Amino acid sequence: MDSLLISTGVVALAEMGDKTQLLAFILAARFKKPVPIILGILAATIINHGLAGALGAWITAMVNPEVLRWILGASFIGMAIWTLIPDKIEEEETQVAKHLGVFGATFITFFLAEMGDKTQLATIALAAHYVAPLAVVVGTTLGMLIADVPAVFVGNKFAKKIPMKLVHSIAAGIFAVMGVLTLLEVDKLF
Repeated sequence: MDSLLISTGVVALAEMGDKTQLLAFILAARFKKPVPIILGILAATIINHGLAGALGAWITAMVNPEVLRWILGASFIGMAIWTLIPDKIEEEETQVAKHLGVFGATFITFFLAEMGDKTQLATIALAAHYVAPLAVVVGTTLGMLIADVPAVFVGNKFAKKIPMKLVHSIAAGIFAVMGVLTLLEVDKLF
């Protein structure tokens, strides 16, 4: 039971302000269909965190924490740059949505955004630590939903009032700060 509760709490807190929570907000503002977005988030999280849970012990044994820090820092900075190019990204999202619908577009973009994300890494670490990887995956999935479902409804409610260029700029700023803080190992100062 500890693995479920701790996994839920850790991921719900880690997801606040995270890139995938921002993505949930942006998808809701763009597509204005909360149910297929939530189902896409759920499906992507189950698969992503299921893989992370299954591979947790192996990955943590193979990757040096110092190397992992640099990969994460560079990924956040890369995400910041990518976020500043909304026209091309939004065109691609629209094309995916035309072929796969809102659920498919959400599933693919959310699954890819979650790759290498701190909540995925938390799932890997928690699965490596606890003996119950299934409970960890259920907990981390619940944590994601606790953080992201409200973002979907807020994004849907305020979609017409929010300038997407501003949302992209704010998200890019957050990603850049997260990347710099990761590279500087700010977490070790506390």
